Amino acid sequence: MTRLEIVLGAILLISIVLNVGVFVYARAAIVRLLSVSEELGDLKQMIESFASHIQSVYELDTFYGDETLHGLLNHAISFNEQLDTFEYIYSLTEEGNIITDDAKEKDPDSQKT
Repeated sequence: MTRLEIVLGAILLISIVLNVGVFVYARAAIVRLLSVSEELGDLKQMIESFASHIQSVYELDTFYGDETLHGLLNHAISFNEQLDTFEYIYSLTEEGNIITDDAKEKDPDSQKT
């Protein structure tokens, strides 16, 4: 083997190792992102449920007009609205938002830019 073949072989080996490493890292990063997306979606649902529960308690005759419940209700609604800013993350794992390549080919207008 000549020196050039050895150098090219070493470069090829390094390239293969780096490509495999990048693939493994990217896959792990995507798995973490999807996990976070699911957790944010669950958190959003819990906060919506909490806000609607507080709303129903606040509307009871016994508690209607209570400033503490009203403040808690406003805080829950505000928190829920703030969570809406992360919709692009938790919508990644919603089944209705996943567009396959087949669906793109059938309906090119379904792509959002």
